[in-house]
Amino acid sequence: MHVPGTVPPSAPAPQENPAVSASAEDPTGNTGRHARRFGLPVATALVMGNIIGGGIFLLPASVAPYGTVSLVAFGILTVGAIALALVFGRLAERDPRTGGPYVYARGAFGDFAGFLAAWAYWITTWVSNAALAVAAVGYLNVLIPVNGHRWTACLAALTLQWLPALANFAGSRYVGAVQLVSTVLKFVPLLLVAVGGLFFFDPDNLGSFNASGGSAIGAVSASAALLLFSYLGVESAAVSAGEVKNPRRNVGRATVIGTAGAALVYLLGTLSVFGSVAHDRLVKSTAPFSDAVNAMFGGTWGGWAVALAALVSMTGCLNGWTLLSAQTPYAAAQDGLFPAAFARRRRGVPTFGVAVTVVLASLLTVYNYMSGSGKVFEMLVLVTTFTATVPYLLATAAQIFHLASGRRERVDGARLARDAVVTAVAAAFSMWLVAGAGYAAVYQGVLFLFAGVIVYAIMAARRQARLENS
Repeated sequence: MHVPGTVPPSAPAPQENPAVSASAEDPTGNTGRHARRFGLPVATALVMGNIIGGGIFLLPASVAPYGTVSLVAFGILTVGAIALALVFGRLAERDPRTGGPYVYARGAFGDFAGFLAAWAYWITTWVSNAALAVAAVGYLNVLIPVNGHRWTACLAALTLQWLPALANFAGSRYVGAVQLVSTVLKFVPLLLVAVGGLFFFDPDNLGSFNASGGSAIGAVSASAALLLFSYLGVESAAVSAGEVKNPRRNVGRATVIGTAGAALVYLLGTLSVFGSVAHDRLVKSTAPFSDAVNAMFGGTWGGWAVALAALVSMTGCLNGWTLLSAQTPYAAAQDGLFPAAFARRRRGVPTFGVAVTVVLASLLTVYNYMSGSGKVFEMLVLVTTFTATVPYLLATAAQIFHLASGRRERVDGARLARDAVVTAVAAAFSMWLVAGAGYAAVYQGVLFLFAGVIVYAIMAARRQARLENS
């Protein structure tokens, strides 16, 4: 009989660290000196750092053509993201092992669902890393001219990917330190604009509520499609639950606090830029935060300051996503669903997974610069919006499964009703992410998923052969 919230009997039991035994507080048994270094502050920084990457520095200009109605889209997306964060927190209470959505999907629906969650999430992470590194080069170019030659820019993008990878190779304690420092540093200029901009706020700069001229509902949906990718990362603490101290308590708190904090920065930052920069100028801006600082204090030093802040932000984001890119394959490899090499750990970090991820992201980066086509790479970025929703939907479905069949929730009717409403909102949010990705991105993403089905078939055949020979 399959007990809700546990691994089904047909699946191999997760392997524990042979050097130590698991405790009640640490079901992963991973208590090495270089592991389990993430307390609540660092786990929260991981969530906020992964949600707030470089996109925040371009968002106000991206949604400006739709007018202030885009703030409504921000609000709706924030509600959905926090609902998803609450779902991850509930699921982490049941199973606080490393892997996040993979662990939840496999525990509820078996190996194939778990593999799809792990595979889709893995694709999301390394493609996002490549996109983030290429985008970071644009900010680096403000400080040091590197875009003059294609290979110079490519080398800069590769360097920005490998530096965080080296921090991961050094151990999870160093990953946490880099993440905490980079998150604190990047919030200085962001808060300067988000809070300081309110004192320079001019309502005449806002422009029309619905500047697109179409229906308000259509404008909300269109602007939301541009903002969807900005909220990816709410699952960060859940994916790294095995490295979080007291995960049953801290994963949920870090996820909600980190998501709410990121949303507050998004909303205040966008509102301040809207009120500081004239709407007609903002629509054409390529550096809206720089323009806002220049408008507030005069001069042209804002471009340098924001470019530096963007680089710090993206480096921290790459640092966190590099760790997450290896954690899900690590959990899947322990269960025999990914190649065994992905289960190798050193100093609390799945080093093989980090190496494979950074190599794939590097190859994709080189391809982007060699092809000279931004459209191909842009499509791959949109694909990540779709692939990320696969583990989101599977995790939400796992929560629905527990609510419908679990006995513990039925004891408390109020909690059951509250969790049911939150889960319904999270499910709707995940479906909206799929719609926002667009038809072409969904088509490309499905091809990536089907490639994973072939990999799963090979891994399943090998497992079956081992069972027959044992």
